[in-house]
Amino acid sequence: MGLPHFAKGEVIKGFGRGSKELGCPTANFPMDVVHNLPADLDTGVYFGFASVDRGEVHKMVMSIGWNPFYKNDVKSMETHILNTYDEDFYGKELRVAMLGFLRQERNFKSLDELIGAIQGDIRQAREKLDEPDFIKYKTHPFFKE
Repeated sequence: MGLPHFAKGEVIKGFGRGSKELGCPTANFPMDVVHNLPADLDTGVYFGFASVDRGEVHKMVMSIGWNPFYKNDVKSMETHILNTYDEDFYGKELRVAMLGFLRQERNFKSLDELIGAIQGDIRQAREKLDEPDFIKYKTHPFFKE
């Protein structure tokens, strides 16, 4: 399924829903990065590692697709880094290593159901990224080159 996939680009402003509505701030890639995804990569939720401006590498989950709950008409890559930051990092370079697939993109009946799914995705990602097949990517040269 085109994994692992490495991507980097400047963080841009997204839809403004992650922190406010979902309690899950996201860093968004520009369209040129989205367009460079492998053709065989399904929409859905992925897990891996991320770094901002070649800093510390953290676990992440990423949604790729049109977010049917919000009826987006533009495909996006929205990365939630499993770390707390004191400030936004718009304009900084985000590097991600997408390592595994969690679930297909789908619609939800309510905002609470969507938030519950996101929290489940985060729990799964935390666990999976401690496995030997994945943890080795935390020190991959891609994050420092």
